[in-house]
Amino acid sequence: MVPLNWYLLLSAAVFFIGVAGFLSRRNIIILFMSIELMLNATNISLVAFSHYLLDMRGQIMVFFIIAVAAAEAVLGLAIIIALFRNKATTNVDEMNIMKG
Repeated sequence: MVPLNWYLLLSAAVFFIGVAGFLSRRNIIILFMSIELMLNATNISLVAFSHYLLDMRGQIMVFFIIAVAAAEAVLGLAIIIALFRNKATTNVDEMNIMKG
């Protein structure tokens, strides 16, 4: 049986990879992928705690997080496509069409 510490270390590593990708890149698709990595790291830790505490609440919460992540991906990609049609770039620094 794999100890809980290994799952938490994996979760922390995946989360910090997502944070590093979010802070260092300016491509909006990479930003969304980094957000998904952070959400999946949270899911790993929730499932690990749920398994070791013999409680189903963590696994139920994971289903809600997956649903929110799917909705976020759909809306995010729709916004990316709409902005790409106007600006023809995926760089966040160049997308300033909403400035007043």
